[in-house]
Amino acid sequence: MLSLVLVLVAGYLLGSVPSGVWVGALVAGRDVRSGGSGHSGATNTWRQAGLPAAVVVAVLDLAKGFAAGWIGQRLGASVWAPALATAAVVAGHCWPMLAGLRGGIGLAPLAGAMLAIAPLGALVGLGLAIASTLLLRHSARGNVLSGLLFGPVLWLLTGNAMPSLAAGAGGLVIAIRSMTDWRRVYRQLWLDRERPAPPRLR
Repeated sequence: MLSLVLVLVAGYLLGSVPSGVWVGALVAGRDVRSGGSGHSGATNTWRQAGLPAAVVVAVLDLAKGFAAGWIGQRLGASVWAPALATAAVVAGHCWPMLAGLRGGIGLAPLAGAMLAIAPLGALVGLGLAIASTLLLRHSARGNVLSGLLFGPVLWLLTGNAMPSLAAGAGGLVIAIRSMTDWRRVYRQLWLDRERPAPPRLR
């Protein structure tokens, strides 16, 4: 029981490191959450502080997810430990204690955790995220769909309970977080951004 508590706490604290907020402030001199989607992940960092800053943020977010997944496997004797670590690091990224509980969506930390637990899972998650976003043409709704499907699909593909539980737990946190943006139309994202009005005929 104590090991599961340690896994949860370690995962949340790792996730709470606000990479986007810190890198954005260092590079652009402002909070990346003040514009674009209002999130602190790599995509909005790209929009607010440029591609090099976004690459750094993506690497850091992947790294904290990887560290949490590794800890979940090493410290926890239960099959649930990696799942708890994954959910915790994603939750920490979404609601970071070190940045006023305003973070990102959690895709990069989830991918990092899956790389540590089961690299195939990271590829499956990426494929689901891309397919869902293209299907629904809205990033938040795509995140909800792919988050809910991640665990079951990985189970169907592998039959392995441990990574499937981790995928399901992390995906559920992302789905819950993304529901807050279900109806939102962004100004600066790929498929769900505002379109210019067609010219009026005279």
